[in-house]
Amino acid sequence: MARLRIGTRGSQLALWQANHVAELLRERGHQIEIEIIKTTGDKITDVALAKVGTKGMFTKEIEDALTENRVDLAVHSLKDLPTQLSPEFEIAAIPEREDSRDAFCSVHFNFIDQLPQKARIGTSSLRRQAQLKAIRPDLDIQPLRGNVDTRLRKLEENEYDAIILAAAGLNRLGKLTLVKEIVSPEVMCPAAGQGALAIEIRFGDAATAGHLAFLDNLSARATTSCERALLSKLGGGCQVPIGAFAEIRNQLICLTAVVAHPDGTKVLRESREGIDSIQLGEAVGESLLKDGANAILEEVYGKSNPMPQQP
Repeated sequence: MARLRIGTRGSQLALWQANHVAELLRERGHQIEIEIIKTTGDKITDVALAKVGTKGMFTKEIEDALTENRVDLAVHSLKDLPTQLSPEFEIAAIPEREDSRDAFCSVHFNFIDQLPQKARIGTSSLRRQAQLKAIRPDLDIQPLRGNVDTRLRKLEENEYDAIILAAAGLNRLGKLTLVKEIVSPEVMCPAAGQGALAIEIRFGDAATAGHLAFLDNLSARATTSCERALLSKLGGGCQVPIGAFAEIRNQLICLTAVVAHPDGTKVLRESREGIDSIQLGEAVGESLLKDGANAILEEVYGKSNPMPQQP
């Protein structure tokens, strides 16, 4: 069996993800080492991510370690990976996906509609902000950074009336005490790739790819490929107000996508079914562009300020 070195960020959630993959590989008899790598996104903790706009800000340093042969594979949250990988890398496996929806967390309130006027709600995601504003324009949206524990602590200390987090991370860490509602994708369309892991390797590393093949989940691969194709067509990343939610029903891929102005005044939504993941994602993206998505995205970032390619 092989000796494999895993590169990962050092957050509690990233380490859970890396250890989860490591355990599955150890069950196959492999010897596993984990190397913690600090990324640009880990170093910038006091600025909303949407204002940073750095391509691959949670992945570049880990990819550098792959290039330099310091690690053999990297475990990422898929939504952190650019839709267009550099040609020297490939995604060897996308394991079974966790819940891709968002979670409403609060100490005192059970769902979004129960929040009082002007309630303070924490999120640094333009996607979440835009969709919250669309249904509750009165809410006071406040920036929220830090790891899962930090965000939940700020909520418990009443810095916020509620916060929105990815359900997947809370499920993986068992941090469910303050989860009051799993938000329907019809209300808040998740980020492309949310809830999925990506195992990245050097392109052409057939030996490592072979060791990882058993981890690749066909359903997760199909739905996330569809969502990422949409995102790529729109030219956006996870710090833009774009949502994408794909699921398989009756052997068809069903995709719902949203592009929304951050103030919630305009929300474009499109839903379609198809067989081919990439074709479906691109078709829905093209439809949204024709409906005016490009104008929204240009207004958000400005024509001279390129949008971060970081889903």
